[in-house]
Amino acid sequence: MAKIPMTFLITGVSSGLGSAFADAALAAGHRVVGTVRSGEKAASFEAKAPERAHALVLDVTDYDAIPAAVAEAERLAGPIDVLVNNAGYGQEGALEESSMDDLIRQFSANVFGAVAMMKAVLPSMRQRRSGRIVNVTSMGGFITLPGISYYCGSKFALEGISEALGKEVKPFGIHVTALAPGQFRTDWAGRSMDRAPRSIPDYDAVIDPIRAARQAKSGKQPGDPAKAAQALLTLVASDDPPVRLYLGEDALDLVGQKLDQMKSEIAAWEAVSRSTSFA
Repeated sequence: MAKIPMTFLITGVSSGLGSAFADAALAAGHRVVGTVRSGEKAASFEAKAPERAHALVLDVTDYDAIPAAVAEAERLAGPIDVLVNNAGYGQEGALEESSMDDLIRQFSANVFGAVAMMKAVLPSMRQRRSGRIVNVTSMGGFITLPGISYYCGSKFALEGISEALGKEVKPFGIHVTALAPGQFRTDWAGRSMDRAPRSIPDYDAVIDPIRAARQAKSGKQPGDPAKAAQALLTLVASDDPPVRLYLGEDALDLVGQKLDQMKSEIAAWEAVSRSTSFA
């Protein structure tokens, strides 16, 4: 996959990791079609690299609009070599305090929109027997924290879809990777996060300190988005990309701790697990 230049389609390029991904790809000489939410942001994005930066005004939860948007991306920049599903947001709140509408919105943006984008690019990739799909998940797609159950659920779902899809399309030369960042210095924990209002005092000791700490850390996270973008370029240039790639020491440490805990728990309950077969 050393083709230069490649055509990237990146959702959510107005800020955060999506902006960093697009900037790095453009700096490396690639063509980038980026989705934005307004005409003003479209003009700002295209000014970054006239003739190689193309903006599409698209809400990824408008599933019916996605096939036409992908067709327009290919008209502007050629066949899509790399799809980066980056658009999404975080939903914070205790599950009992969060509405079903909150859950639907979270999965619409973080899961269903990403699936609709994949379905739109796959026919061309499959025909060409080549392509890369990178789904930006999170360390929260494997480890969990109280207060973001809907968010973790959405990222667990996208991780599972990514892994299964990768097995379906690998025979066609298409590789799918879940890119799972830890804490990066973006607006994810700030203006990009939806927070359910507090309503049940029993959760005060669990939710309030975590919410306060997350807000205090916003803008001070250890991860550098520019370095995450370089990791993305290394990933898509590989002939043998991983099924998932964690970014950040915090992600590696927390995932390692959970794996150890899982092994210990599985061993402790092994007898019960094995007791369920017909004798």
